[in-house]
Amino acid sequence: QVQLVESGGGLVQPGGSLRLSCAASGSILSIYVMGWYRQAPGKQRELVATSSGGITNYADSVKGRFTISRDNAKKTVYLQMNTLKPEDTAVYYCNAEIRPIGAGRRGYWGQGTQVTVSS
Repeated sequence: QVQLVESGGGLVQPGGSLRLSCAASGSILSIYVMGWYRQAPGKQRELVATSSGGITNYADSVKGRFTISRDNAKKTVYLQMNTLKPEDTAVYYCNAEIRPIGAGRRGYWGQGTQVTVSS
């Protein structure tokens, strides 16, 4: 049973910072892409950042403010969010492409963590 567990969300003032973490657990053979998505109220889920094979990709709206990183030994991906804006308010979801032991490669989602940027 593969699980992604996120942590680190919360309430922060505009201009502040937060760091999200997402740890994968279970019978995992390999982890490929790991990334973060977000969904604001009334909007579709959108890509924030991904990391694969040392290559990172960011949405234009977060470039220069957010940094994605991975600790492969810990099966964990992080999202450092700086200079937060009210429009960053959303539920942030971790996503990973994982090959479990004895099964095929597929995508998994975390349960989501709320990030609220407000004064």
